[in-house]
Amino acid sequence: MPRYQAVLFDFFGTLTRSVQRGAAHLDTAELLGCPTDTLTEVLDRTYYQRAAGQLGNAEATLRWVCAQAGVHPSDHAIRAAVASRHQAVRADTRLRADAVPVLAALRQRGLRTGVISDCTHELPAFLPQLAVAPLLDVQVFSVQVGRCKPDPALYLAACQRLGLAPDDCLYVGDGGSQELTGAERAGMTAIRLAAPDLGEHMVFNADRDWHGPMLGTLREVLDLVGAGVVGAGGRAG
Repeated sequence: MPRYQAVLFDFFGTLTRSVQRGAAHLDTAELLGCPTDTLTEVLDRTYYQRAAGQLGNAEATLRWVCAQAGVHPSDHAIRAAVASRHQAVRADTRLRADAVPVLAALRQRGLRTGVISDCTHELPAFLPQLAVAPLLDVQVFSVQVGRCKPDPALYLAACQRLGLAPDDCLYVGDGGSQELTGAERAGMTAIRLAAPDLGEHMVFNADRDWHGPMLGTLREVLDLVGAGVVGAGGRAG
């Protein structure tokens, strides 16, 4: 029996390449009548409130953000900006070239797969359209669970949906939101993806003190589950 029965992945920066807010976000700010710098500051400052779904649906959340920014657009403008923001976040999302092959190979080996993501309302809406979607047995989103990493509720929700114990699962992430520490505390084995492009990744509350094992590419996960062993530190093997 292999050590792991499932491999669970972070989404942004792990299954995707590094993420930065692209030019399309300028359109959202313009629709709201809000200076881009002001909107960006509020979005950054309120990320975890929004990602935990504390502010209602996408329209209610954006209306609250606008109030924090000191602007009060019309309902029509809010609806247009919600659609614009959806498109902007989708445009920022570029799957890693090895994401689909790695997920497919894991499933061919009999392992379950899933994603656990801190995210706002946009990702659950467009993930079903991505090539990775049919290769994921479980999808856990903070905005739906009502908690953000490193809260154990996210990791345990994935385990419950898979019918597995935490120690049956390997968790792979770039380290945002102290997700690696959170996965370990929940009882999973955690490993950091340290791909070169992540130096430019937009990240909140990074796991800066993480000293556990690391991978340079997603494809190395296949060697890891084949060996069934994670070293105590440094590279996985």
